[in-house]
Amino acid sequence: MSERKPVSQFFGDAEYTFHLLPDLVIELERKLGSGIGAIYRRFATSDFGFADLTEVLRLGLIGGGTLPQDAANLVTTYAARMSVMELHFAAMPVLDALMSGPVQRVANPRRRKAA
Repeated sequence: MSERKPVSQFFGDAEYTFHLLPDLVIELERKLGSGIGAIYRRFATSDFGFADLTEVLRLGLIGGGTLPQDAANLVTTYAARMSVMELHFAAMPVLDALMSGPVQRVANPRRRKAA
């Protein structure tokens, strides 16, 4: 999991780095009472709860280098002012980076030129 790239995006008042590290995934699972696969599935099917959104963002901020209290304050302050879909659009890339890791291009043998 360490090869994954953090996600940088604007949240609330500035650009922040979000990164879900393995220990934070365990905390995310504990806080939400579900495994990471179920959490991701809820996001993908729009069957998430508000806490799903805010916890992904809070823990992603912590993993990105924001102090825990500052991350909690940012999420508390700005999440209430954002629409649910804005929060979803902010949290989804953080989960995608966790689940997908770096994207590697694979050569398409059909596109090779004939010799």
